[in-house]
Amino acid sequence: MASISLRHVSKQYGQHAPVLRDVNLDIAEHEFCVFLGPSGCGKSTLLRIIAGLEDLTTGELCIGGQRMNETPPAERGVAMVFQSYALFPHMSVFENMGFGLRIARVPKDEIRRRVVEAARVLQLEALLERKPRELSGGQRQRVAIGRAIVREPKVFLFDEPLSNLDAALRGQTRIEIARLHSRFREASSVYVTHDQVEAMTLADKIVLLRSGDEVARSGSIAQVGAPLDLYHRPASLFVAGFIGSPRMNFLPATIESTGSHSIALRLVDSGELLILPSRAIRLPLSAGQPVTLGIRPEHLTAAPEAQAAAGTRSIVRTVQLVEQLGEAAYVHLDQLGGKPLLAKAPGTSALRPGDRQAFHLADGAWHLFDERGNAIVLDRAQDTLIPA
Repeated sequence: MASISLRHVSKQYGQHAPVLRDVNLDIAEHEFCVFLGPSGCGKSTLLRIIAGLEDLTTGELCIGGQRMNETPPAERGVAMVFQSYALFPHMSVFENMGFGLRIARVPKDEIRRRVVEAARVLQLEALLERKPRELSGGQRQRVAIGRAIVREPKVFLFDEPLSNLDAALRGQTRIEIARLHSRFREASSVYVTHDQVEAMTLADKIVLLRSGDEVARSGSIAQVGAPLDLYHRPASLFVAGFIGSPRMNFLPATIESTGSHSIALRLVDSGELLILPSRAIRLPLSAGQPVTLGIRPEHLTAAPEAQAAAGTRSIVRTVQLVEQLGEAAYVHLDQLGGKPLLAKAPGTSALRPGDRQAFHLADGAWHLFDERGNAIVLDRAQDTLIPA
């Protein structure tokens, strides 16, 4: 068993604000869990606590059902791949990969078997006699991963292992890590990154930690779930703004009226009235209540301006900038008193700066957040809007 359980885990250095606050988390056997968040949110600290490189201030850590609070790192059955390769420059690839086993007094024949097998998996067989200086960055990172594989751990820990690689190597190594995880049926993987592309493509489960600018809640978990759950059902403004590239658009609004099949919103910046259809029967929202409307760029579609009449789901804005990316274009739109809105258009779009254009809100793709930043979500099982 390689499941991981954290109960009421916190970490504090001296009298400073806590780095981690009351973290409760379960990672299942063979699950690929990604700790995601901006710099300073505590994700690497949480990984190091699992590894045994940091002590808990409070709480309990269990691996495979066994309490690990006082267990030394070498006895936890974990292997860690660091952001830096941390290879011995005077040793060959073979010697680097087998060094930990040699220190643990594993027999030479067993060391050779494990190193050769790991080299085969990572396509390093032809490089075993080379020194690190003779390797590319991607090859060095694969050696570091191989050094973890040969230990045959119960848990693999990755601390931003791709951050030192260029874009092409990041993509290639990301695929290799995913393939590696699929080969080891019992081992769990915990991966730290601030790159949501890595998180979305690798993870079975994402643990999104709050940023340090939310001082009262920094170091706590903002949301846990499958990647598409966080993307389609963000629990808060913070989650909605962090997950998705480009980020979600936010429009301040007030509730104009509610009904059994629709919600009428008045946008603060433009005064436009949006009537958004809903199957909801009961809406716990009141007229005049301030809310934030969230809509992703890909869910704003250029439409004839006639659709922007009162009672529709369209807004009219002036185009400020068009970023042409080939297969798509990102259109920056004016928004009074806030950041420009962003819409995604086909690469063939003829929109130009200065154009006045209507944009249609896709059905069911909008989000509402209350004054505290919590999501108000449509519970389709009960057909009602409820606070998240």
